[in-house]
Amino acid sequence: MKMTLFVFCLLLTTSAFGQYSVGGSARSSQPMILELPSNPAHASYTPLASETSVVGGTGYATGQGDRPAWDFPQPPQVSLGDTARELRKEHAQLAKKAKVVYTNQ
Repeated sequence: MKMTLFVFCLLLTTSAFGQYSVGGSARSSQPMILELPSNPAHASYTPLASETSVVGGTGYATGQGDRPAWDFPQPPQVSLGDTARELRKEHAQLAKKAKVVYTNQ
């Protein structure tokens, strides 16, 4: 345990000294200012484009109110009980049955 700790400290010490002796001299402590390239036309004001219709025709149709649900075709709904019975029949046909049944007496 002591040997492992000693090797670990030695490794960290050598890496710390290695950071400052790159090229034989220490790194400069002067800050480097990062200048990003800019696009001069990026945020300029321009007039909005004219309106264009996304619908083929030029006429407008307006409406008000809600249509009741019975105006739309509805598929016939199967009851939950019928669905459960069908699933039970399918399971009974597909489930593997035991070939030998043991009873304890």
